[in-house]
Amino acid sequence: MINNSYLLGLFGASTDTSSLIGATTSAATARKTQPTAPWASTSAETAPKASDMVRAALAGRRLINESAVDLDMAGASADYRKLFALYQGLNSLSALADRANAKGLSSAEAAQVGKRFEAGMVEMSDYLKSASFQDVRLVQGVSQSTVKTGYALEKAQSTFTTTPIHDGALTDSVKAFEGDVEFAVTIRTAAGTQSVGVDLSDMGATPRTMDNVIAHINGVLEDAGVATRIERQMIEAQPKIVKSGSKTITLPAGPDQWALRIRGAAGETVGFQAVDTSDAVYVTQGSGVNGAAQLLKFQADGGAAPAAQQGVGDPFWVEGRVGQADLPAGVAAVRSSATAPDGSVWVVADLTQGADNQPIKGDRDVALLKYDSAGNLMQTKLLGAASIANGFSIAVDADGRVAVAGSVTGALEPGKSGDAANVADSFVTVFDADGKELWTQRRGAKAADEATEVGFGADGMVYVAGRSKSAMPGQAALGGWDSYLQTFQEKPLTVIGPVAGVNVSTLQFGTGGDDSVQAMTVSGSDIYTAGVESGRAVVRRFTLDAAGVPTLAATRDLGLASGSIAGISVENGQVVLTGQTDNPALDIGAVTNPHAGGTDVFVATLSTDLQPASGDRLTYFGGAGNDTAADVAIKDGKVWITGANREAGAEKTDPTRAYLARLDLATGAVEYNQTWRGEGDQAAPTSLSLASGGASVLDRLGLPQGEIMQADSKLLTVATAARVGDQFSISPAGGGRAVTVTIDAKDTLDTLAKKIVTASNRHLKATVVTDSKVVPPVQRLQIVAADNKEGAVISAGAVGKDALAALGLSPGFVGKTSDKTAKTFGLNLPNTLNLNDAAGIKAAIDALAQAMTAVRSAYRSLGPQTTPATNTQTGAGSSTAYQQAQAANFQAALNRLLA
Repeated sequence: MINNSYLLGLFGASTDTSSLIGATTSAATARKTQPTAPWASTSAETAPKASDMVRAALAGRRLINESAVDLDMAGASADYRKLFALYQGLNSLSALADRANAKGLSSAEAAQVGKRFEAGMVEMSDYLKSASFQDVRLVQGVSQSTVKTGYALEKAQSTFTTTPIHDGALTDSVKAFEGDVEFAVTIRTAAGTQSVGVDLSDMGATPRTMDNVIAHINGVLEDAGVATRIERQMIEAQPKIVKSGSKTITLPAGPDQWALRIRGAAGETVGFQAVDTSDAVYVTQGSGVNGAAQLLKFQADGGAAPAAQQGVGDPFWVEGRVGQADLPAGVAAVRSSATAPDGSVWVVADLTQGADNQPIKGDRDVALLKYDSAGNLMQTKLLGAASIANGFSIAVDADGRVAVAGSVTGALEPGKSGDAANVADSFVTVFDADGKELWTQRRGAKAADEATEVGFGADGMVYVAGRSKSAMPGQAALGGWDSYLQTFQEKPLTVIGPVAGVNVSTLQFGTGGDDSVQAMTVSGSDIYTAGVESGRAVVRRFTLDAAGVPTLAATRDLGLASGSIAGISVENGQVVLTGQTDNPALDIGAVTNPHAGGTDVFVATLSTDLQPASGDRLTYFGGAGNDTAADVAIKDGKVWITGANREAGAEKTDPTRAYLARLDLATGAVEYNQTWRGEGDQAAPTSLSLASGGASVLDRLGLPQGEIMQADSKLLTVATAARVGDQFSISPAGGGRAVTVTIDAKDTLDTLAKKIVTASNRHLKATVVTDSKVVPPVQRLQIVAADNKEGAVISAGAVGKDALAALGLSPGFVGKTSDKTAKTFGLNLPNTLNLNDAAGIKAAIDALAQAMTAVRSAYRSLGPQTTPATNTQTGAGSSTAYQQAQAANFQAALNRLLA
């Protein structure tokens, strides 16, 4: 028979048409050009079954084994053996993923399959780093000629723009400038700090328009010999698009808005200082159906600051509110916040997505968000979890140190994933006042556990409370979820080493049911915890010995909790406990305000020894509906509480209003109570913090108390999710030994660039480039092939210690992608693939399918290329006129044969 593919192949065509004439096959078409691939139909009959591959993998056999590959063509390139071995390994990983996706899989087998899958991913990654292909290039990631870090460092700013303070015409008087507006501009130079007073009453009868006030302030600054100046910044109004049912409605743009812009001068660090102040109360909340996170600021009544005014663009304003800021996109939860000694606010949040310039490593990370007193985001410090982390509690010490506690699943410290990679462990991390990590401790049980409270003690002690489903190290389990209290002492492990947190004691306590610690406070030589134990509200007192180690001294059962605890503290020689409950008769003492029905907030005062006393008091706060207590803070005998309230019998979709209230601790009297709505009639506060003297007339002007335009840290371990010890590797483009690049505590973009050049043996060029298209301009690390060099392969670090994800870099080949000597194929397989849940399994199955397709493409590229190359300019074939004429002759001959 005559096969038409032979004729078609002579002039660059191809077909899958079967034989047409005769019964013999041409010797030319029978000639084998490539060994049979394992995915070919002729190989499928002998290919191992998925169940056999899973069984072999779980038995510990290597997934990628070149020795097990049989090539059925003599003299075939060694690349085929490597390709087929890699394909079989990917096929085994795919079989494991399919097995994890099977219904009815036991938890034990699921854990075993997941663990083997992770080990197989490591095996695959190591193989790709070391395999030396000759005529093709396979990389785990992608192939690019230029890569830039997703992380970007903002260049030092010379200007600072406030939030809008005026909407309307420039000739209009600005409401924010009305009344007593007096403050100081501080200018710090090498010679010292100068304070320049500004008082708008000095303008006399001059209208307080934007331009008039700015001219007055600049005149004061000029008279003081200061080069810094104030300007106005227009924020152009945009049309607003809203949906009403199935219709989209475009509303006309409102008036233009105006803000103040401070233009600094060389050598001058600018700050602002209030003359008259009042206390500030910060509330974090979720607003709208999707719970968009916000930070609200209220000015407490009393104090010397002028009355609060409604800001521009605050539709849900209530009396006393002086500011509102939206938290970054990607914030999934906020559970705690605290004010720092400098008046700033730290918010601990869970992120499911990092900012464009600051990516996270895994699926969910903990972020420390630092805001100035005007609600401007000053700093974002990422914990750097490789998989999942949740932040539950934050504490700020008098020296500015910050402690964060929560849970982590997967790796946190490089290379350490806990006893089980898919089980949550407790963690505590301590940072200095600038957000630089000092130490981290991960202390977990065999089963799940989490740290829910953290506090500072004397002499560098840090106390962490939480709950665990099994025995904590050195302790015994009591049943269900148990409560625990851990003590960490800060001290250097070596004479010249850095400070570390050393665990010096662990106490596990509770009942045979489910227990928890929902609040904790450190007061002198005592620690008090409060929580729900087997459904009952329980307070415990621990005494601290000379070394700061706690011992249980007293326990008090307050009856059925029927709710939760929001906070505990010691005030005026009494223990103050706050929470929410359906129980109208908690076992505490005299009731000053009775329970109103539904769920009410309660405030209880107890003796410090937790023994029933005549001075015990119980105050209920709320209406007939359901009132919750999200958080509480106490100052000067006054209890500040925030939460939400709903009508009795309301559903989740019914309106929920937020409130901020202040109660007198001695009498139970409600002295202050403000309620407000949120977007879509949904507002749910999540945390509360107080700042003494934190509110002033500067809030009206969008100006913070303290210095502005402070430069971001250049340290990668502070500015990104990278942790000390995180790694990636660089190997030659043609294969060979990989060189590891490790992140150090003092690394910056500049030092990392030098490490990359050295690790690549100068085959890569790494430079810090400025992106001026964004405002403010940012700096990124750019990597390209060095001059006259092919490039190199950048590979991710091991699971739990990969630096590429934190830097926003994709693994793969970086170099001349147009190089025709060896075509590059990227598998695009992230190191983070796992089988921990349904979403992870699906992602793994899809990614492995695409990777196997890439291997097939690499196989085809090694075979005879019968399709003519296409001219990239015209899109037409690049054959010569002679070749085209010959093709026409062959086509005519084929037509005659077919006839």
